[in-house]
Amino acid sequence: MPWRPSAAPNEPPAGDAARFDAVVLVHLQSGYALARWLVRDPTLAQDVVQDAVLRALGYLGSFRGGDARAWFLRIVRNVAYDGLARQRTAGAQELGEAAESVADAADDPEAALLRRERGATLERCLEALAPELRECLVLKELEGLSYRQISEVTGVPIGTVMSRLWRARQALTAKAEHS
Repeated sequence: MPWRPSAAPNEPPAGDAARFDAVVLVHLQSGYALARWLVRDPTLAQDVVQDAVLRALGYLGSFRGGDARAWFLRIVRNVAYDGLARQRTAGAQELGEAAESVADAADDPEAALLRRERGATLERCLEALAPELRECLVLKELEGLSYRQISEVTGVPIGTVMSRLWRARQALTAKAEHS
């Protein structure tokens, strides 16, 4: 039998590489979007996704099929909340960063300014929501997950997901009207 180099640490065996791609890597953008809204810092969100990918690699053998996106987003959510809890216990200040917006070249200056202002208002309103409301809203409206998938990601019953979405939408509407 010819010599083959062993897999690098945290690298799946050759047979699992395609499975890892199909289960985890195709959902990186969704994972980043969720992490970004949970931790409210783009750089920290990248770290969260990186840690989640490593965790997913370690737990790939325990994935028995089903909704891979929900499985991976649950890992991202857990990593994000673990990191936030560690920062709170360490006395770190709450994370936050203003949204960046790139103007469309076709916009006139007034239209670009209005779009940036609306985007900033939406960002502030979303950030003001309680984390459990914000995560449900982001998963539904930005990631397009079903109630069942959101239930799997957050670990709460579907009725609770629907209630949180209703409360998030009501709060978002009220905050937008007062902004």
